[in-house]
Order: sequence, then structure tokens, then C-alpha cells
Amino acid sequence: MLRRLVQVGVRELSRSQSTAAATEKWDLYAGVLVERLPVISKSLNPLEKQFQDMLWRVEYENSLKSNHELKHEREIVQAELIKQGKMQVDLEDSGAKQTAQDLKDAYIEELKKFQLADRTTPDDKANKTSSTDRCLEDTLYLLVQQKLGPQEHLILPQGKREEGESMRQTAERVLHEQCGQELQVLFYGNAPVGFHKYKYPSNQRTQSVGAKVFFYRASLRSGQVAEKVAKFEWLPKEALNGKLTNAAYSESVNKFLL
Repeated sequence: MLRRLVQVGVRELSRSQSTAAATEKWDLYAGVLVERLPVISKSLNPLEKQFQDMLWRVEYENSLKSNHELKHEREIVQAELIKQGKMQVDLEDSGAKQTAQDLKDAYIEELKKFQLADRTTPDDKANKTSSTDRCLEDTLYLLVQQKLGPQEHLILPQGKREEGESMRQTAERVLHEQCGQELQVLFYGNAPVGFHKYKYPSNQRTQSVGAKVFFYRASLRSGQVAEKVAKFEWLPKEALNGKLTNAAYSESVNKFLL
């Protein structure tokens, strides 16, 4: 009898909790992960460099001779025949003719003048985190300062959904409101790539108990964040976690970072 009463009590408690959870109202938010993709390829480590050299050597050994190389070989044979007197020189054409060796010498001189661009920029040296002209080998992610409750935090741009909007439309509007019209991005799709939810403090709850944030991914096409934004930073993945102070939020974001 006692066991039956306990089972009935547990069932009623579970039902009441499920009913309460079903009646809870949550605010819907859209967040945007804006990424500036790498501008240059990654530097090779010693093992990768050794493997690349081996591939180039194999490709060179298996390749056919180019037209330039064949022409150069023919000219060497012709020069030897002329030297031996077995072949006559056409004086009219010889002055205007550009040999393969002449071309090679010109190419070498042009190569000597070529200078590779530096892989680091002045903004790298100044550690200017508001610039996208830095960390050229890495993907940079945009964080903006927004007010959540009484405090301000650096987070992915986000905002509340308005009536009649799809979540994708909310994401586009929020990005323009938070970062300005100059920032042009390409959204990867209509479906969110990540999710995070949190409850408001008890003394700040009015109609909703908390917020559910749906994250969309977008890549930077051109432009920059508007100057009106109080604070923003473009950060590589390894520096991102240090700026996302909320552990649960950081964990949700890391789930869809590449």
C-alpha cells in the first residue's frame, strides 16, 4: 500500500513538473558567427616541407620536357655544329633572334627583383584585434560587446526575434543593427548551426523565463564593423575561449567551431 502511494505521488509530481515546463515561455534569439576565412595558406612544419620537396622532386623526374627546354637543346646542338663549321649562320636572322638562353637569363633577372610579401602585417605587430588584416593564416571570429542583464559581455552578435520574422531574417537584421551596413557577409544557409539557452535571473523574469539562441554561420565578404560599436574584436579560435567568460556559452559555441 505504501509503495503504491509513493508511486502515485511520484507520478503526480512528474506530471505537474511536465505541465509547468510546457507552460514556460522562452524568448527566441538569433546569433551570428561571422568568420573571416584565412587569406594565405598555413606555414609548413619541417615534416610537411620535407614531404612537399619529395613530391616536387618526383613530379619533376616524371615530367616531360617543356617546349622551352626542347628549344634550348636544339640551339645547343646548332651552336656546336656552327662551331665545327658544319652549319652556316643566317646573319640577317641571328641578330633579331632571341634564344632560349636569353629568355632564361631575363626570367632569372626578373625573379631576383621579386620579393615575397611578409606573412605578418603591421596590425599583427600592434596586436590590433579590431582589424581583419592580421592572423592571415587563421580564421578570425567576430565578437561584439553587448549588454546582457546589468553587465556587458563580448559575445557573438545576437538579438531577439520579432513577430513575423524567420530566424534567418532575425540573424540578418541583428547583424546589421549590431555591426552596421558596411559589413557584408555571406550566410551559409537557412538552418542554424548551433544552439544555446540560459535562464534569466529570478528578479529579472517578467513574461519569459529565459532565452534560446539559435546561431547562424556567415563568412565576411567585405567591409568592417561600424565605428558606432563600442567594442568589437576579431579573434582566432585559440583566443576566443578567453574572451567568452561564460563557460556554458563558450561550450555551446565550441560545438560548431571548425
